[in-house]
Amino acid sequence: MVNKYFYRPSADMLSGLKGAYPRAMFKTTGYTKEDLKKPLIGVVSAYAEMHPGAACNKELASFVKAGIWEAGGTPIEFHTIAVCDAIAQGRGMHFSLPSRELTAAEIEVMACATSLDGLVLIPACDKSPAGMLMAAARLNLPTIMLPPGPMLPYFRPQGSLVMCDIKEAMGAVKVGAITEEEFEDIEDNTCSSPGVCAMMGTGNTMGCLVEVLGMALPGTATTPAVYAAKKRQARATGRRIVAMVREKLTARKILTREALLNGLRFVMAVGGSTNAILHLMAIAAEAGVTLNLDDVGAISDTTPCIARFKPSSDYNLFDFYRAGGVGAVLYNISHLIAKDVLTVTGEPLSTYLRPPVDPEVIRNVDTPLFPSGGIAVLKGSLAPDGALLKTSGMKEGLVHHEGPAKTFDAEEDLMHHIMHKEVRAGDVLVIRYEGPRGGPGMRELSIPAAIITGMGLGDEVALITDGRFSGATRGFCVGHVAPEAAVGGPIGLVRDGDVIEIDLQKRALNLKVPPEELERRKREFVPLDKDPGRSYLSLYRRNVGQANGGAILG
Repeated sequence: MVNKYFYRPSADMLSGLKGAYPRAMFKTTGYTKEDLKKPLIGVVSAYAEMHPGAACNKELASFVKAGIWEAGGTPIEFHTIAVCDAIAQGRGMHFSLPSRELTAAEIEVMACATSLDGLVLIPACDKSPAGMLMAAARLNLPTIMLPPGPMLPYFRPQGSLVMCDIKEAMGAVKVGAITEEEFEDIEDNTCSSPGVCAMMGTGNTMGCLVEVLGMALPGTATTPAVYAAKKRQARATGRRIVAMVREKLTARKILTREALLNGLRFVMAVGGSTNAILHLMAIAAEAGVTLNLDDVGAISDTTPCIARFKPSSDYNLFDFYRAGGVGAVLYNISHLIAKDVLTVTGEPLSTYLRPPVDPEVIRNVDTPLFPSGGIAVLKGSLAPDGALLKTSGMKEGLVHHEGPAKTFDAEEDLMHHIMHKEVRAGDVLVIRYEGPRGGPGMRELSIPAAIITGMGLGDEVALITDGRFSGATRGFCVGHVAPEAAVGGPIGLVRDGDVIEIDLQKRALNLKVPPEELERRKREFVPLDKDPGRSYLSLYRRNVGQANGGAILG
């Protein structure tokens, strides 16, 4: 019999004579008859042993389950994939963005096949939070998330280090700016604890966005992964999901257009990762909400950047946590956000707001770091459908770059060029066929960008790609160029020596080649075909859309 106090899809599966099959399966693994009368809550963690962003999630899941039992629910734990971008370099990076779609699909399959009544989602880094948010919007079940939290930085007398410092140290040791012994110390100790890398890369940008969107309890995004408070947050999360099932508080009641625009505001205010734009548009599509690059540009132009973190400043995520975290940023931009949107607490977002503790780490809007947001949308003859540049990672005063193009049809070709010290000040390095379809998988080019910075050329060389850059990137790094080369975009028409202009004031990205010459090249153009053969990537390539639409599967 369906329990009238709960909204329970599981009741149809488990009730009556036909429910004997699934009931027998559950009982075999230790569940009792009484357990199966309670709400069945999926506890889904992105767990893996080999990287710090996922290593604690299995333990966190155990505390979530304790909270569910306490509140009168029945937890059912399973795991999903947890790709780490720091490990998935080179060939592995082809699989990073496509893992987002797999995460969403895995959760959808298990939730529907098991007729779950609610979900607790514990993401890891980068694509994992995005895939989980996409699943939440798609399924529209009562769903709450628990960001794992950042790792601690490597505290040294001469200043703390985080993951992006390893990337830049690669360039520094290459040119002899640091010794091999210094480099080994950085490699051994920088990732000093479990958790998401302690910078405002994609992992923490997305972890914070989970809280901004109202999909996690307040304060969970920036509490360090190794703090005891994280375990208490896990138990509270478990208790809360049972109440959400009772209240029929489903994901799409929270993931509204207003909430997603709040997310964009936050990303601009803290100079977050450009990848967040890709993910927010994909989440919007799953939630049935319209969101496009015009929205991104409008939000960026009207949102001051009031905080920035490594690699864009000396502050790290531990500094952000101590300064007040997500709630403090929302407090300072409260006049720009929709404060009455619903959250997993059942209360409006206004209850998440807290005054900042440190006004230097989180500035007031009257004294911003920049008058506009930390990500710029560029358009022009090289990117008719748009491109993204993380302006919060730019040195003050850098607003224009113009120079001759050097073209590369893969990241490996660029790396060979860099490692042979052939990069020169003023260069515009164009890396194409790394887009969603052309890569395939829209690889992240953060390591070559960081090496160039470590070589001392970060402010004098521009990188432009139809692939992605990490949230840890700084300098003239323009990514997400659309349309990509593989579908005939102008980036595929660029030739060595062509002059390319980046103008931040005009939000322009232009290929300075006469239109008639571009038309001639277009008529002759045959895109490079990087067929990955029979694999998931081949299926992905055939169905994926362009970056300006979130690179979603059609």
